[in-house]
Amino acid sequence: MGPDPRRTPGGLLEQATDRTLVERCVDGDTRAFQVLITRYGRMMKAYAVRLTRSSADGDDVVQEALISAWKRIDTLEDGAMVKSWLMRIVSRRAIDLMRQRKDTESTDDVMVEAPERDGPERRAEASSQLGALSAALDRLPHGQHQAWVLREIGGYSYEEIAEQLGQSVASVRGSLARARVTLVKEMEGWR
Repeated sequence: MGPDPRRTPGGLLEQATDRTLVERCVDGDTRAFQVLITRYGRMMKAYAVRLTRSSADGDDVVQEALISAWKRIDTLEDGAMVKSWLMRIVSRRAIDLMRQRKDTESTDDVMVEAPERDGPERRAEASSQLGALSAALDRLPHGQHQAWVLREIGGYSYEEIAEQLGQSVASVRGSLARARVTLVKEMEGWR
C-alpha cells in the first residue's frame, strides 16, 4: 500500500491551512479544492439561501460560485482570505440572480434546527421565533432585505454592501435603518 495521497508535508490535507489549500488548488489539485468545499460549503449554502430566499436558488448560486472560484482561484492574492473571498463570490452570484428574478421564493423551505440540549418547549419556541423572523424578512422591501442579509448574516461593511448593491453608503445606511426598525416592531409583537 502506497502513501496516502491526501497527505501534505504538515499532515493530512484536511488539516492544511487555507493558504496551503489555495496554493495546491492553483497547482491544479482538485482534492485541495474539495477540502475547501467541505470546509465552507455549508456556510456558503446557508448564506446563499438567506440572500435568495430559496433553497433551490441557493444551490444554484453555490454551484455557480464554486465553478467561478475554481476558475479564478489563481487570482486570490492571499490564500488565508479564501473564506471571505468565497462568500463575496456567493454574494455577487446571489445578487445577480435576484436582479434577474425580481420575485423570489419564500424562506419557508429553510430549516434551522434548535440545539439538542434544549427541551421540546425551547425548540418549539426557537422554531416559532425563527419562523416569525423569516416571515418579517420576507415582508421587507427587496433592497432592505438584501442590505440586512449582507450586513447581519454576511458581516459586510456598509461600503462593501454599497458596492455589491450599486448604491451609495448613505442609501445603504438608510435601508438598514428602516429594515431594523421594521423588524424590531414586528418581532416585538411576536409574543
